[in-house]
Amino acid sequence: MYAIVDIETTGGKYNEEGITEIAIYKFDGHQVVDQFISLVNPERDIQPFVVNLTGINSNMLKNAPKFYEVAKRIIEITEDCVIVAHNAEFDYRILRTEFKRLGFPYKRKTLCTVSLSKTLIPDQASYSLGKLARSLGIPVSDRHRANGDALATIKLFKMLLAKDIKKVIVQDAIVVEPTFKMEPSLKQILNNLPHTTGVYYIHNDKGEIIYIGKSKNIKNRLSQHFSNTNSKSKKIQLQTAAVTYEATGNELIALLKESEEIKRNKPIFNRALRRNIFTHALYSFKDENGYINLTIDKADGRKSAITTFSTRNSAKQFLFKIVEEFNLCQKLTGLYPTKNSCFNYNLKQCNGACINKEEIEIYNQRVNKLIEKNRYSNLNMAIIDKGRDVDERSVILIKNGVFSGFGFANLNYQITNTDVLESLITPMENNRDAQHIIQSYLRRNKNLKIIPLINQ
Repeated sequence: MYAIVDIETTGGKYNEEGITEIAIYKFDGHQVVDQFISLVNPERDIQPFVVNLTGINSNMLKNAPKFYEVAKRIIEITEDCVIVAHNAEFDYRILRTEFKRLGFPYKRKTLCTVSLSKTLIPDQASYSLGKLARSLGIPVSDRHRANGDALATIKLFKMLLAKDIKKVIVQDAIVVEPTFKMEPSLKQILNNLPHTTGVYYIHNDKGEIIYIGKSKNIKNRLSQHFSNTNSKSKKIQLQTAAVTYEATGNELIALLKESEEIKRNKPIFNRALRRNIFTHALYSFKDENGYINLTIDKADGRKSAITTFSTRNSAKQFLFKIVEEFNLCQKLTGLYPTKNSCFNYNLKQCNGACINKEEIEIYNQRVNKLIEKNRYSNLNMAIIDKGRDVDERSVILIKNGVFSGFGFANLNYQITNTDVLESLITPMENNRDAQHIIQSYLRRNKNLKIIPLINQ
């Protein structure tokens, strides 16, 4: 018995993804005998590029069941079945991760239709589900949605079963998940680590730092390092002699410390993170009519950016949001290239800056409000977030638009009194990465407390 599975996720960092949609078809080798299809509330943000790809957004999932509410059904429908998926390693890993969060050891045999297709249908230009289905004449509806992709996988799997004259699928292609035994020394290190937010440092037997990372849960993240079987993880496991950590209380300080510590220590396994962590930026300019235009371009340190982004796609998603929030023109933000009016003007959602109808001064005032909100140049402020303990708060200090450092405070006057606050601050370098981290964090966390500071 087989369980044909397709899963859509939130995207994001490895093993931090959540399921947004799942489709499972129980298949006896001839026909479907049971099925389960459901949206799932992932209880975490969906990456913008995933929203574009799947069409699944947070509003659609507000009333969807959470994973723990569908877990029993998933266990029942896949009981005594082989999990079949296109790139089964991904779907199975996501299922295992979700069940692990519930404390349940989910284990099934798996079959990957990508690997099987390469063996039984060789010389294809591509083995992605969409392109392979197209070349084989398999109809696909609702591409990048769980149900549509699962139905296409069933048809592909039927074709593979028919082509499997040597019974490779039945005899050889069923993979049992390999057991992984963690080294006792790594287990001991793991036992001494906390479930807390902070920065961790992995040391070799000479005490040298070989890797620096940050996590909302240090123990869980190190467990991933010590149990993953990819090449980099195995190298880290072999060289790990000790792990030290620094609790930060919240992700913002963890991100800032991680960035600075990697630049300072240059650990051998952090090479990919030594480069700038942002690639694109939002810039403004005035057109020949005097309207302030916004444009996304590759980040250039010689130009003054309003804010920066890790990808062009995240920058574009930000533009869509601010067009709606500040009632800006799609044409003047580069979202709707045209010589005439923008699309929103035709819907009466734009006041006509695109065709010189709206007063320049009034339109530019709204753009400047956006710029002021997202650029903290010349500002004196303290960004308040959770501390390391219940009665403690963290403070990020911005002086004259320059990031000065961070500190922790227990009393309100320690924050509102600039002289006292400065004595608590641990200085940090103000560089473009730090500015990007702060701006990006402020965009994602709208409810952060920000206190304007006045020199005492």
